Amino acid sequence: MKNYRIIVDSCCDLTPEMKADERIVSVPLILSVDGVDIVDDETFDQKDFLARVAASKESPHSACPSPELYKEEYERADGDVYVITLSAELSGSYNSAQVAAKMYKEQGGANNVHVFNSCSASSGEVLLARKITQLAAEGRGFEEIVEIVEKFRDEKCTFFVLESLETLRKNGRLTSMQAVLINALNIKPIMRGTKKGTIEKVSQTRGINKALVKMLEIVGEEVLSQETKTLVIAHCNNRERALFVRQEAERLCKFKEIIITCTAGVSSMYANDGGIIVSA
Repeated sequence: MKNYRIIVDSCCDLTPEMKADERIVSVPLILSVDGVDIVDDETFDQKDFLARVAASKESPHSACPSPELYKEEYERADGDVYVITLSAELSGSYNSAQVAAKMYKEQGGANNVHVFNSCSASSGEVLLARKITQLAAEGRGFEEIVEIVEKFRDEKCTFFVLESLETLRKNGRLTSMQAVLINALNIKPIMRGTKKGTIEKVSQTRGINKALVKMLEIVGEEVLSQETKTLVIAHCNNRERALFVRQEAERLCKFKEIIITCTAGVSSMYANDGGIIVSA
């Protein structure tokens, strides 16, 4: 099998097994809460971060990795390089990785480099990284892997349900009055990532568990050939809720495999405490 490296941004919520794989490297974004910068790497403290976000009147925000950080990882690779970033519609991470690839080639870099715009985040990025690993293990060539993964990216879907809408209120996506009414009525919107990498609401229910079940019903309707596919569940500080989602997915769907992972910094910022993100 040819040597390769998968480089992801830190919105990709790697499983413990993926973190242990030396061929997979994460490039961190920087999170900021009330002027305090937090590096989204192995030092990230989710409990402290969520406490800071809850106490702040302002919305947290993130800064994408610089092209130099990406280029350094390209230069360390000893084979083909596959880069996965969160949606270009949500962050500058994709453009940064693209600029780095151009710099790398102009400076004589010898490795093949392809940057995938995941058009997703979190568990959606995990699926792409796992697909590349699978194809590389099968001995597929660089161009073939790129073609297959691009098609795979276009066919996958990502949905999420949030426990709290405070971050959306703080960043202006919801007015304070909307947020108060939604919280008072215990309304939980079910959101999805579009094929273009934007976000849209597809449904809503009252109560978090009902919303999670409704989300899985939609997944069950939209995802074909489930017996050949993996469902990745990412949770923000609520493994019990993730286990409930897995149980309901086993009841409502027929996935070959269901994986649970924890959100790191960027996904924790978007999902907020208790949020659930699923991709298949």
